[in-house]
Amino acid sequence: MTPREAARAIWQAALGAGEVTPLIAAALAREGDRLRAGPLTLDVSRVRHVIVLGCGKASGAMACAVEGALGEWITGGFVVVKDGYRVPTRVVEVAEAGHPVPDPRGLAASSRLLALAREARVEDLVVFLVSGGGSALTPAPSPPITLEEKQAVTRLLLAAGATIGELNAVRKHVSLLKGGQLARAAAPARVLTLALSDVIGDPLDVIASGPTAPDPTTFGDALGVLRRRRVLDRIPAAVRERLEAGLRGEVEETPKPGDPLFDRVTNLVIGNNTLIVDGAVAAARRLGYRSELVSRALEGEAREVARDLVERARTLEPPSCLVAAGETTVTVRGSGRGGRCQEFALAAALEIADDPALTVLAAGTDGTDGPTDAAGGLVDGTTVGKGRAAGLDAAEALADNDAYGFLRESGDLVVTGPTNTNLLDLYIVLRSLGPGAQRVGEAL
Repeated sequence: MTPREAARAIWQAALGAGEVTPLIAAALAREGDRLRAGPLTLDVSRVRHVIVLGCGKASGAMACAVEGALGEWITGGFVVVKDGYRVPTRVVEVAEAGHPVPDPRGLAASSRLLALAREARVEDLVVFLVSGGGSALTPAPSPPITLEEKQAVTRLLLAAGATIGELNAVRKHVSLLKGGQLARAAAPARVLTLALSDVIGDPLDVIASGPTAPDPTTFGDALGVLRRRRVLDRIPAAVRERLEAGLRGEVEETPKPGDPLFDRVTNLVIGNNTLIVDGAVAAARRLGYRSELVSRALEGEAREVARDLVERARTLEPPSCLVAAGETTVTVRGSGRGGRCQEFALAAALEIADDPALTVLAAGTDGTDGPTDAAGGLVDGTTVGKGRAAGLDAAEALADNDAYGFLRESGDLVVTGPTNTNLLDLYIVLRSLGPGAQRVGEAL
């Protein structure tokens, strides 16, 4: 296959390694009336209700898999997913809401999750399913903060290049649900959380802002993020007033590590980007590439990281493949459209213009990159020229943060639709043998 075909094949193999159903099946062991999940063992015959709740792009697929694993034990439930990520379920209701900017449907979904959690009793088991995107899908602003004011803060932080940890430190402290507050609402019920991690290092308090995890961040930390990102003077007054009141001790903090309420909470990470990285490395080797893992925790400005990876790939003996996963950032200075993976791909395209030996794929494993319908981009030495033929300038598009517009015209977007998983972004750089030796894997 050609390098472009190989890159897509590696990408598909990586997605397959992150499929939700086998991860749920491995996490939940049903033995007669006993349920085993990590360190937790429960006699379900003594449980009054098993309630499935959740939020995140993959929570619908997770709920479907949990229904398959627990069957008639489940008495009801509700999860909220991003538009287009709804999957058929039997018992658990699935709702859709806006992402990455919260909308009124997310507000309603948050209220429903909190209401169901508060109805749980000590004899109940709440199975909470969490994956990336859960923060935006469950805005639950603390009164008197409005949804519109929380939307404004989210937009400001995203445009300023805030990391997911920074964004969530703020979200937790203007929310009724995040930062362990869903666990507080469900207490004293038993809570079992199954999480798909879209965060480097798998910190439970950061994945979807940790609705059932202790929160080590404070009101002071949230204010610090806004100062560092230079948006404190632009946020709505109600948000600033709440954070400053919290700093003065006038508003209750989120529950912290050591809080007794977490004695009845079990948080398990059932999947992370190790799965997709290992899947990609193995697939590249099967296709005849010398495969090298760069990092499972790739960070930094997308365009700069792209240039670094391309430069590194040029030092390799062909055929070789660099694999990395993580979450880069984009500081928005222009008015175009795109996401961090598309920006990575366009920056890489500029570096490899007219170079037939290099091919780059960057895509989000959830199938969504920024506020677009694309997962990312797949570029090679022809990309810049194809865009030029369509009347576009790649450097100008990058300066305007319009990777989506350029890659759409050059035909180099990666569009998958919802993948029903979410395990960070994947970056693949292939160095092939060049013209006349473009095909690999004939012996497979």
